[in-house]
Amino acid sequence: MVCKIFVVLLLSFQLAIFAPSVAGTPSPQPQSKDWPFDVTELRAPDGSITAKFVSVGATLTELWVKDKNGKARDVVLGYDNPEQLWTDPAHPVFNAIVGRYANRLKNGTFSIPISRNPTPGSPNVYQIPTNAHNGQVTLHGGIIGWDRRNWTVERRSRTSITYKHIDAGDENWPGTVTAYATHTVENGGILKSVVRATATEKTPIMLTQHIYWNLDAFEDPNTDTVLDTHQLQIPASRVLDVDSNMIPTGKFIQVQDTAFDFRRAQTIGARVDITSNQPAVQVYTSNWMNTPRKTQHGGATKNYGKWSAVALEQQGYVAAVNTPEWGIDQIYSPERPFEWSSTYKFSTVA
Repeated sequence: MVCKIFVVLLLSFQLAIFAPSVAGTPSPQPQSKDWPFDVTELRAPDGSITAKFVSVGATLTELWVKDKNGKARDVVLGYDNPEQLWTDPAHPVFNAIVGRYANRLKNGTFSIPISRNPTPGSPNVYQIPTNAHNGQVTLHGGIIGWDRRNWTVERRSRTSITYKHIDAGDENWPGTVTAYATHTVENGGILKSVVRATATEKTPIMLTQHIYWNLDAFEDPNTDTVLDTHQLQIPASRVLDVDSNMIPTGKFIQVQDTAFDFRRAQTIGARVDITSNQPAVQVYTSNWMNTPRKTQHGGATKNYGKWSAVALEQQGYVAAVNTPEWGIDQIYSPERPFEWSSTYKFSTVA
């Protein structure tokens, strides 16, 4: 299925929001002397979009698109020094590929076949290190997820780059997963990201690209948040009900007549339309952000603060691997490869 999201944005909640329904190996090349903090710049031939990436987490570090006056703006958050992707203790996960299993996993446990509340130590039950909510949750794949692993450059051109990561059972996940992430810019202000992964044995896989958006790029001196400058539209009729640790209860909430109804939005300013093959999107509005800004957003004397951006994380149903009643299969194997893809189309609105 295809999930479409229209963003000119506004949101102040953290919850998983759902839409209505649920290659060949490239030749490797030598790594840069700056690896894994090597910066690769991609530029569309028509000059409509420029993107920069580093090998750590196959991470997007800058994304320049033009506003209605033709001025280029960097519309994603990030660091001046990409080494902070490793060293920042706050670890906001700026714009990386997240895996092997994005979002939350209760008690870091799951079973194959899947079951609800699997008991650690039981047959076919796996235990992943916990790293959130006082040891009650595994978040974004474990203590060191794919976003802080060193991917290698497999191939690149002026408009595209492919990174490779081999997860050889890191964080106690079963089997080895080999992933290729390809980022491409195209004429017309388009960025495409695709991740394909294969596993040597049965394992959960759920990925996302954790981009923090601020389409104003902090150009408006009168606001530091997205609350007054953005709108958001998501064609989703329901959201997940979650507990105090943001773990799904298995129930759904209809968005009609609630604060979670973003099926309509007014359009002003810059615009990005997001299309994905994933059935869900997690919306996070930087509620706990407190990180120095990069130079093009005002520099280190100013901070990215609460509500300074919104992360839209296209992904599968959160913790479906522990929610068998949904009937969603997130177990992949040598016979069943995984693919995640999203396209970001930028335009302007008068």
